[in-house]
Amino acid sequence: MTLTVDLVEHAPAVRVALPDAVGRALAAGDVVDAAPDPYAAGRWSLRAGSKVGTVVVGVPGSTGQVTVRIAPKVPVARLFFLLGYSLDPASLWRDGEVSAAGHEQLLPAVAHAVERQVDRALRQGLLQGYRRAEESSLVVRGRVREAEQIRRRFGQPLPVEVAYDEFTTDIAENRLLRAAVERLLRLPDVTGDVRRRLLHQRARLADVTVPVRGRPLPGWRPTRLNARYHPALRLAGVVLRDASVEHAPGGLRVDGYLCDMNRLFEDFVTVALREACRDSPYTAKLQDPHHLDAAAAIRIRPDLVLHGPDGRPCAVVDAKYKAQRRGGFPEADLYQMLAYCTALGLREGHLVYAKGNAAHAAHTVRHSGIVLHQHALDLDRQPSGLLAEVRALAARLMRGHAPGSLSPGG
Repeated sequence: MTLTVDLVEHAPAVRVALPDAVGRALAAGDVVDAAPDPYAAGRWSLRAGSKVGTVVVGVPGSTGQVTVRIAPKVPVARLFFLLGYSLDPASLWRDGEVSAAGHEQLLPAVAHAVERQVDRALRQGLLQGYRRAEESSLVVRGRVREAEQIRRRFGQPLPVEVAYDEFTTDIAENRLLRAAVERLLRLPDVTGDVRRRLLHQRARLADVTVPVRGRPLPGWRPTRLNARYHPALRLAGVVLRDASVEHAPGGLRVDGYLCDMNRLFEDFVTVALREACRDSPYTAKLQDPHHLDAAAAIRIRPDLVLHGPDGRPCAVVDAKYKAQRRGGFPEADLYQMLAYCTALGLREGHLVYAKGNAAHAAHTVRHSGIVLHQHALDLDRQPSGLLAEVRALAARLMRGHAPGSLSPGG
């Protein structure tokens, strides 16, 4: 059976006929909210949450498969702006290097963007670097691994267990690019033209080892020497790490690319606020760890804490990409922000949402004077307008906040 199910992020549930094993695999993989229909055997209720993209469920080696495509509520081009700015606000979004290229579905757009960045990275040839190698050799090269020589050769002079640094193209940066290309080639919805170009990039990386699936990815760090690889490596990381799904429950394989809009929105808001504060005497720290209690037993980690010129916290922000709800913003978020303000000794706290069915609100907490603000960013605005909203919020955070004062704020 070959079936394609189209869903929309946070839209009402859709009822479809699915094999029970496929429905259970979707539910176990935390892809969508999946539940069997109690009134009709063989039918499942599928509802998309905040994850968007494409997943395929099927038996390895079989032609039968179920493809689930989850479309974001925001246009794919806007999603790519959020993604590009979060990855590299200094270059990617300005130069248009992270582009949806007119694609209406997320996965084809991601595949196009990755292929373009890999091509740019490899235009001057594959990056080379030193990689530590250990092997048995008939010639002494580098350093003799004496312990291994004794343990494995029992005193025999040859072969020699050696370790050395090899100047090669088989380095972490190229391995990550090769792994991203291989993953995209396994996924559906990659257009024929992009697939052909990905095959060309794989041929250019033919001498590079493919990381073993399921094992930790090789690490890399940005340097002057690998600067031309930075955009490609950042996009490859998006494809390879926790944005992807890959496991095989009950003999089925669930493979695909998913983007968590919760995390993407949080990354964009915090990075954009940090950039807006960059030229000021204030310092924005992302995921800044603190403790809620005096015994330092309960850790808290707000999305962003703004520190004043004196180094003390002066504002706290949490980004919440939430579905619209009839009653407005969720109250639990207010309790969380109140805890942050209390622990940090702040007079105001700021919750930032994607614009839904509630406007800006401010709540003054009884007996404390703490003011909890709820802001809404309009993701339907053009990038320049969206960034202007963030800059206005940053100015609000830096204006008139006195750390340690619990009098009502304006």
